[in-house]
Amino acid sequence: MLPFLLLIAGFVLLLYGADYLVNGASALAKKFKISELVIGLTIVSFGTSAPELIVNVIAAMNQYHDIVLGNVIGSNIANLFLILGVAGLITPLRVQSSTVWREIPFSLWVAILVFLLGNGFLYGHHPLLYRTDGIILLVFFALFLGYIAWNMIQDKSAAEHIEEEIMDLSNVKIFVFILGGLAALILGGKLVVDNAVMIAQNLGVSEKLIGLTIVSIGTSLPELATSAVAAYRGKDDLAVGNVIGSNIFNLLLILGVSVIVAPLKYNVSFNFDLTILAAGTIFLFVAMFLGKQRHQLSRLEAGILLVSYFTYTAYLIMRN
Repeated sequence: MLPFLLLIAGFVLLLYGADYLVNGASALAKKFKISELVIGLTIVSFGTSAPELIVNVIAAMNQYHDIVLGNVIGSNIANLFLILGVAGLITPLRVQSSTVWREIPFSLWVAILVFLLGNGFLYGHHPLLYRTDGIILLVFFALFLGYIAWNMIQDKSAAEHIEEEIMDLSNVKIFVFILGGLAALILGGKLVVDNAVMIAQNLGVSEKLIGLTIVSIGTSLPELATSAVAAYRGKDDLAVGNVIGSNIFNLLLILGVSVIVAPLKYNVSFNFDLTILAAGTIFLFVAMFLGKQRHQLSRLEAGILLVSYFTYTAYLIMRN
């Protein structure tokens, strides 16, 4: 019982730590007259990915390879099927043409890239992710950031929206927010990793299953809250963009950094999960051209995503 309670405590620390870190760092950047564009591309984007990043770095340092891969791939599956399914049930989601033709196909290509690197198809080595593979992922992440920057320059309203959300804090509060947020992230990440492994050992299940389910869902809570609230308020672009952008961040940034911290053994059984992720991405793309309304995820299609996620999770539990 204690490991479960400590795991939950770890998730709480991750959520609050990321929130305080973003608020403190954004306020600091504002005091130094750093542009809203830079704040949005760096601090705010990092904040939503911080739980996954901290958990993965700690897991990589401790050689919990299946936790690292399970968290990243599981978070992406949860984002696509669970979070987008919930948001789409709240309200049908309209999707921008640029997202349909650029971001969604790019997220599919990124999943394929991880599949190729993990299975050694590019170098002919055994299933293993080397530091050079991590560098490749980070190079593509830098290119993706450049694409986001270009988009935000074209849409000045996005930067203005970020400016509205930046808090005015005193220097002392900024210091406390940043250090407190980092401390909470590190402690929360350690609690999540250590107790997830302990739960897996106590239940006699694999670290992969824990990573794909409990850990991945827990670290995806910021995306779930963001997309659900965005859908309820009618901000469809935010609800969809949050999911697709997070999936790209996870596979390029989070996995890239994790592999550079420590090379990872790639469990080939993750090929099935990457296939599920790719199939879901293809379904989302095709759904944009079905029904009466083009470039929209209907409640029926969102329901299919949600049912598919529960079916996939049930299969994982039975298989393990």
